[in-house]
Amino acid sequence: MTQRALIVGLGIGGMSAAIALKRQGWMPVIIERAPERRKGGYFIGLRDEGKNAASALGVLDVMEKRTPENIRFWDVRKDGTRRRIADLTQETNAPIAVLRGDIEEALWSGVEGKVDVRFSTVSVAIVNGAMQAQVKLQTEGGGETTETYDLVIGADGVRSTVRKLVFGPDEAFFHSIGTMLCAFPLARPVEGFEAGDGLMVADVKRTLTVFPLEGRPSTALFSYRTRNPERASRKDPLSTLRQIFSDLDVGGLIPKALEDLGTMDDFLFDSVQMVKMPRWSRGRVLLLGALAGMLGGQVLGDAFAACPQDVDSALKMFEARMRPFIRKHQRFIALRSQLFVPSNRFSLWGRRVLWQILLRSRKYCSRKSA
Repeated sequence: MTQRALIVGLGIGGMSAAIALKRQGWMPVIIERAPERRKGGYFIGLRDEGKNAASALGVLDVMEKRTPENIRFWDVRKDGTRRRIADLTQETNAPIAVLRGDIEEALWSGVEGKVDVRFSTVSVAIVNGAMQAQVKLQTEGGGETTETYDLVIGADGVRSTVRKLVFGPDEAFFHSIGTMLCAFPLARPVEGFEAGDGLMVADVKRTLTVFPLEGRPSTALFSYRTRNPERASRKDPLSTLRQIFSDLDVGGLIPKALEDLGTMDDFLFDSVQMVKMPRWSRGRVLLLGALAGMLGGQVLGDAFAACPQDVDSALKMFEARMRPFIRKHQRFIALRSQLFVPSNRFSLWGRRVLWQILLRSRKYCSRKSA
């Protein structure tokens, strides 16, 4: 009998899991809260793990690549002067620059017409059993149905509804690093900079970073530190950022970027949270974390290929393979937050020195390899 999986969330993790499970003979169903599929979005650096997972899922070759041919990054000071620094996208290994929507578009090619996708649908209750889970689904019009699945996968982001229904409230698992992010595509090129130029305007506890993309508008990333990120995430992003960056004009660069935000419907504004849990599965419910992305879907498919008739063993194998990856990324979150949003003057100075050292090191390595 064909096993059925309900996947909550039509994002990168959800579609990756659907493609991988379908290859193993499962019948996945994806539900999505939004009335239609999202497109566009902000910059993502697709690193080695993501590239390998995209290749394994069969979508790497159809994915748009947006890495500029001549990429340069600049450290822009308050007085408008600039200094060349290392490429901020390559602090670990060379990524492919893509938009979130580029990844989702490629994954959609592996889902469309092959998987049951239901828009404007949410899960409102889950009765979790040892062998199956019953899920009450609600559509936008208010209609409700109860369906039974062999596996329920929460791929619905950091503030997962599935996690709340089965494991408990956000507060039990959130570990904040006191940083807020707002990412969105700019509506126009940055005046005074060339195509392929990225930049960072960094000050104590607040930063604007602009990531360049080939053939598409650059992504703006505003970051700032706050003592109460949960309260901050409920505020209006435009008025909040205008207040926080009010005295950091830098030749009109920041006000113009915020003007672009005022015209955008597609933006991310949220706190940076680490989700820490002793286990990611309970009964027949699995959480596919936001950090997992395509890799999580691929590893899940591999686990069921190894344990086709044993869901418990497959879920244990999934956790065993994914835990080291997630731990590694969580260890670096605090460090990266200092690199991008320095908490004091010393961190700001150290960040500038580090980027200069990295730039000289890469130039030296390039000359040696030549």
